[in-house]
Amino acid sequence: MTPIAAAQAARIAWAAGVVFHTGDHPLPEGGFWAQWDPRLDAALVLLAAGAVYSLGWWRLRRAGHGGLATAWRLAAYGSGLGVAAFSLMGPVDVLQELLFAIHMVQHLLLMLVAAPLLVLAAPFPMSLWGLPAGARRTVGRWMAPATRTRRILDRATGPWLVLTVHLATIWLWHTPAGYNGALRHPWVHDVQHITFFGTALAFWWCTAAAEPTLQPRLGYGLRLALVLMALFQTQILSIVIAMADRPLYDFYTTVPRLWGMSVMDDQRWSGVIMWVPGGLWYVMTAVLLLERMMSRQERTVRRLAARRAPAPALLGDPPAA
Repeated sequence: MTPIAAAQAARIAWAAGVVFHTGDHPLPEGGFWAQWDPRLDAALVLLAAGAVYSLGWWRLRRAGHGGLATAWRLAAYGSGLGVAAFSLMGPVDVLQELLFAIHMVQHLLLMLVAAPLLVLAAPFPMSLWGLPAGARRTVGRWMAPATRTRRILDRATGPWLVLTVHLATIWLWHTPAGYNGALRHPWVHDVQHITFFGTALAFWWCTAAAEPTLQPRLGYGLRLALVLMALFQTQILSIVIAMADRPLYDFYTTVPRLWGMSVMDDQRWSGVIMWVPGGLWYVMTAVLLLERMMSRQERTVRRLAARRAPAPALLGDPPAA
């Protein structure tokens, strides 16, 4: 799925590129790629996460668990952190205050590219082995099946609860009060990103059935249903944004118009970006899950057919009376 995530990142970048080249007014001060805002807090969190994961990956490889600590998982984790860093400190973060479409690209990169890449990298076992031995034993005790922490986690990670919280988070933050508040107050914007990213991690954790599976392992049918529900809800939201006949977020009516793009054109592009590149990611995931479900059913049918087939007659058996 890592190549699929890379393809999705390219699609989102393409959609962003269409927006970035709309209009006749170039970006000031060096253009799009010159707009960076390194944040010490975000950089430290991402660097710490990468260091702990890499150390755990190396320890597992050295202990003979190369089947878990694979090179592609390390690459997926590094790519996920890279996409998150670009989203939080790169040009899309600097320019999201000027164009709603760029803000939409930022959110899609966090929720649809960075989050699934990190989940596919099996972050929990790798990061656990990156901790000191004492901390690793403490976390292991917390995660034991009979502990209170584990019971809370079991209840909090039910697939339908995770889906509901994730979709409610997306809808609530796209209300005028929520979105305008995030744009006007940096700390609210940080909370928006944390909740988007955190609930997306939980959603893709369920969908990918990644370790540790706190719930009984979800079947492909249930995982497919989760993806289709997310697709349905986000498509409705994208259509609401794209088809609105007035500005939904008055913050963007008060800022300079980048590249001469009108407020309404900016809003329509935002809906289209969520609608098409965002929808394609869910569709690709659904197709992959459906293909795996059908392959599993085919293997099951073959096994049942092999069990029911009559045993071949042994050489030398006496003829039937």
